[in-house]
Amino acid sequence: MTALERIKDNGAGIALCLAIALPAWLLGRQFDIIGGPVFAILIGMAAAAMLRSRDTSVFAPGIAYTSKKVLQYAVILLGFGLNLAQIAQVGATSLPIIISTITTSLVIAFVLSRALKIPAKISTLVGVGSSICGGSAIAATAPVIDADDEEIAQAISVIFLFNIVAALIFPALGGMLGLTNEGFGLFAGTAVNDTSSVTAAAAAWDGMHPGANTLDTATIVKLTRTLAIIPITLVLAFLQVRSARKAAAAGENTEGAGSFNLAKIFPVFILFFVLASVITTVFALPAEVTAPVKELSKFLIVMAMAAIGLNTDLVKLVRTGGKPILMGFCCWVGIAAVSLGMQHLLGIW
Repeated sequence: MTALERIKDNGAGIALCLAIALPAWLLGRQFDIIGGPVFAILIGMAAAAMLRSRDTSVFAPGIAYTSKKVLQYAVILLGFGLNLAQIAQVGATSLPIIISTITTSLVIAFVLSRALKIPAKISTLVGVGSSICGGSAIAATAPVIDADDEEIAQAISVIFLFNIVAALIFPALGGMLGLTNEGFGLFAGTAVNDTSSVTAAAAAWDGMHPGANTLDTATIVKLTRTLAIIPITLVLAFLQVRSARKAAAAGENTEGAGSFNLAKIFPVFILFFVLASVITTVFALPAEVTAPVKELSKFLIVMAMAAIGLNTDLVKLVRTGGKPILMGFCCWVGIAAVSLGMQHLLGIW
C-alpha cells in the first residue's frame, strides 16, 4: 500500500480521533486530576453511541490505526522524557519502596485474576497500570499483550477512579499519619497511579505545608517508577513470544502447518522506547528539546484513547466493570499500605 493509499484509507478515522482529542486535551489541562486520556475515552464513547445507527465503515481503518500504531508512536516518544542517569541519581533511595509496591500490585492482580476468574489481559493492564504509571504503562503494555480496545478502556477507567480518590484524600491522610515532607513525597510518588494525580496530590500537600517542596520529590520518584515499563514490557513480550512458539509447535505437531514469526510478535516499539531513553541520557538532551516531545507524546496518547473510546461499548463496559474495579481497589490499598510500611521499616517515617 502506498503512502497516498494509506492516507486515503485512514484519513477519516484519524481526523475523527483528532477532533475528539483536541477538546479532551484542553479539558485535561484544565482538570489535571482527571486528565486528557479519560476525557478522550468518555467523549469517544459518547460519539460512538451517537454514531451507532449510522454507517461508520469509512472511519474504521483510521480508528484502528490510531488505537494501535499512534499509541505505539506515543510510547516511543515517551522515552525522550526519561534521563536514566538523572533518575538513577536522585531516585535511588526510593527504589526498595518502588520494587515492593510494584511486586505487591502484580501479585494481587495475579491472585485475584485466578480467584475471581478475571480475564488475564485486563488483569495485567490493571496490575501494571496500578503499580507503574497509570495510563502510560497501560499504553505501553496493551500492544505487547494484544489487548483489545474495551480491555484498555476498562483498565484506564479503573485507574482513573482511584487516581481521583488518591489525589483527594492522600494529602489529608498523610497529615493524619504525621508523614514528613520527604515521606509524603515518597508516598505520593509510589502510591498514586498516574503522573497528573501524583502532581495534584503533591501540590495539595505543598499548599497545606508552605515551603515543603514535595512536588519535586514526588515527581522524581514517579519518573523512577516509570522506568519499570522497560523490564515489565520486555518480560511480557518474552512470555508472549514463548506462548506463540508453543502454539506454533503444537500446530506443526497436529496439523503440520504451524508457523511462528518472532518479528511480527515481538514489540519492536519498546526497543525504540529504550533507545529514546538512552539518547536522552547519553546526549543529556535539555528540557527545551525533550519538553515539546513529551507533550506530543501525551497528545498522541489522548488521540489513541479517543480511538479506544470510539471502539468501546459503554453498556458492556459498565456491565462487566465490577470485578476489575474490585481488583483495582485491592491493588491500590495494597500499594498504599506497602509504601507506608516500607517507609517505616527504612526509618523515613
